[in-house]
Amino acid sequence: MGDIQNPSETSHYVTDAYYSDLMAAFTGWDDTDRLCLDPVVQGRAYALLYQEARYLDQGQFKKWLDLFAPQCAYWIPGTWNRGDPRREITFAFHDRRQLEDRVYRLETGYAWSQQPASRTSRLVSNIEIFRTDQADVFMIRSNFHMTEFWNGESRPWAGYTVHRVQQIDAAGFQIMAKQVNLLNCDQNIRNPSVTL
Repeated sequence: MGDIQNPSETSHYVTDAYYSDLMAAFTGWDDTDRLCLDPVVQGRAYALLYQEARYLDQGQFKKWLDLFAPQCAYWIPGTWNRGDPRREITFAFHDRRQLEDRVYRLETGYAWSQQPASRTSRLVSNIEIFRTDQADVFMIRSNFHMTEFWNGESRPWAGYTVHRVQQIDAAGFQIMAKQVNLLNCDQNIRNPSVTL
């Protein structure tokens, strides 16, 4: 195998350089001058977000994970200004290996925090696509509102997400990083066991 490492087995790619690149990618991306109005790119972005929402609402976590690149990040900042996961509290900062662990645990049916499994319904809106310095990489910002029903109780989740995506073929994108920014990130949100 040489020096090829499997991101499912080790977090080898999450280095200081990776964090620096991630911080650079998630800084200054939402400039109006970078808005992408190409209808083909917009269609692919809408399709990706709607597909992701459907997979999560249906509990199809393996299919959801397949939307992500082999080297990816899933990030829920604990601060409204998006912060730096190296220096600030996060509710989650998962690499590929941790996402696979999460999906495996949910698929076993023995994840205590998901007994019974949450039922969710997501709304995705206000989708905007921004160009980056790389022709095949885009940032997608969208608002979301999700209602979770768990153990007899309904619970709202709201905020906005930022997806950093790369075009992989004529069909669509893969997710390089997903950042979930919760409206109430500075409040007690208890145990966010549901996948946002």
